Amino acid sequence: MSSAAKTLDLLSYFTDLQPEIGLSQLCRLANRDKATTYRHVQVLEEAGFIEQNPVTRGYRLGPALLQLAQTRERTVPRKAGTQDALRMLAEATGETVHVAVLSGFTLYALDQLESVKHSTRVLIDVNIFPLHATASGQCSVAFGPPEMMAEAVKNLTRFTSETVTTDEALTAVIDAARECGFAECSDAYERDVHSVSAPVFDQTGLFAGTVTVACVSTRVTPALQRIIRTHLVRASRAISHNWGGSVPDHVETAWARSLTGAEELESVR
Repeated sequence: MSSAAKTLDLLSYFTDLQPEIGLSQLCRLANRDKATTYRHVQVLEEAGFIEQNPVTRGYRLGPALLQLAQTRERTVPRKAGTQDALRMLAEATGETVHVAVLSGFTLYALDQLESVKHSTRVLIDVNIFPLHATASGQCSVAFGPPEMMAEAVKNLTRFTSETVTTDEALTAVIDAARECGFAECSDAYERDVHSVSAPVFDQTGLFAGTVTVACVSTRVTPALQRIIRTHLVRASRAISHNWGGSVPDHVETAWARSLTGAEELESVR
């Protein structure tokens, strides 16, 4: 990894649940020495990508990122095209829902919505989704560029006892996702979290991201799984349409195979 990449990589550790990070903590998170980390932090601070809290001395995201985010959304409007679909998906499933967008070979969190139906619900605190250990990541490998598999197997970090950690196991999971049109992951990245993900496509006709339902594992039943899959189809079609694309025939065919029957698939068109 180049020095520039290592510097920018520090930004990925800032999240909604961890908005401010001290230098020592950044060293531990990035597994780097203090001198190197401080040098990278200085570069980010000079560019306005992070700033130091004068009271706590911790670092937080800076104003330059806000300007870049606003420019991105004005010129490549992704987030606005997800919000209605996410709201309807959360209402229909009663669970946390989120969208991720692919840039290069990295899957970034774009938007999320928590259902208020349950007091216990999944909180999404991920900026970059591991390709091998999350439903969103596995979905991107299954339906994204062919090179995604090679990227995924470069880092098969074990997060839980359920994490896929071999090339063979990941290949089997990806094949299953392509067959049914959904990627499904249980307890692989975080304990007690079950997620189902569907692909989203844009104006290029290619895979652009994922839409996902994440629920507490103990609530998963066959009935809830049918509801989730049925409404993920609706959400994927809606978001793809808003992004100027449409769902390819081979994905529609996979959905038709995995849903209960043709009538159920037609009902969400």
